[in-house]
Amino acid sequence: MDWLADLPCVHSAASDAGGVAPRCFESSEPVLLKGAVRDWPAVRECSQSLAAATRYLGQFHTERPLTVYAAEAQAKGRFFYNADCTGFNFQRGRATLAQVLGKLADPAREAHLASIYIGSTSVEAWLPGFRAHNDVQVPSEQAVVSFWLGNQARIAAHYDFPNNLACVVAGERRFTLLPPEQLASLYVGPLDKTPAGQPVSLVDFAAPDLARHPRFAEAMRHAKTATLGPGDALFIPSMWWHHVESLAPFNLLVNYWWLASPMHLGSPADALMHGILALRDLPPRQREAWRGLFNHYVFDAGDATHEHIPEAARGALAPLGEAAAKQLRAKLAQRLNG
Repeated sequence: MDWLADLPCVHSAASDAGGVAPRCFESSEPVLLKGAVRDWPAVRECSQSLAAATRYLGQFHTERPLTVYAAEAQAKGRFFYNADCTGFNFQRGRATLAQVLGKLADPAREAHLASIYIGSTSVEAWLPGFRAHNDVQVPSEQAVVSFWLGNQARIAAHYDFPNNLACVVAGERRFTLLPPEQLASLYVGPLDKTPAGQPVSLVDFAAPDLARHPRFAEAMRHAKTATLGPGDALFIPSMWWHHVESLAPFNLLVNYWWLASPMHLGSPADALMHGILALRDLPPRQREAWRGLFNHYVFDAGDATHEHIPEAARGALAPLGEAAAKQLRAKLAQRLNG
């Protein structure tokens, strides 16, 4: 697709952030970091072969079953919906990491296991001790660290609310990244029935049907791509859409998610769903009035929103600390369940 532009790369040298310069995390656009984690022992060992990766990960992995996704050969590695979006084209199961690695190494693997995928699985819970040898310092002590493992797979374009640092340990991954402003051109699917928790684009990035999804051409004029090999990392800012392809017979990625806002403020996705419930189907005049209220109290809020109210009486209009946020959530829960 000739409308794609490659993401400029930064050749990362060792720094006080474990191979990533802290200023990269301040970027409002994605940053490709070549060689950012090349010194990880896991990169050195796991990038050699699946057998070497199995030996190295065997030092850490537990016998606890984890969630595994499997798709048949006809899916061509695309973990997605079925034809009418009422279900999915893959199966979920439970297995140990050792069993998954064994299946990946089995040349006689069954057709229904053509594509095997482990997604967003806690490193701390399933690879205890891994981070003592392989880690990056990110701007949060509460970062969620996960691993993603499998063979060739395609994950539909989606966004994440947290910032994301994706580190390739083995194999090769290609990311296609689009800014949040391209939402309307991505033909996003259901909000409440999703393949893995986040709403996804219904466009097949490998073979886009521009007759069915004509606005997608505009989205791709704003797209950037980055292909990462072992030791490379990619910083994806909050809310950027990203389509991810695992290209090698064996791929392993570790990612870090962290919020730029306090965790006690909760999830904006919950507010979106409540907005659909309470606002979307109002008569147009009322909906426009509420748009003005949201702009005033949320999107354009500042000191002028509350400075005329005595400080002791500002309540939810004041900056929300953890205790105040907890009280507000309790009031919301009471109203929703009332």
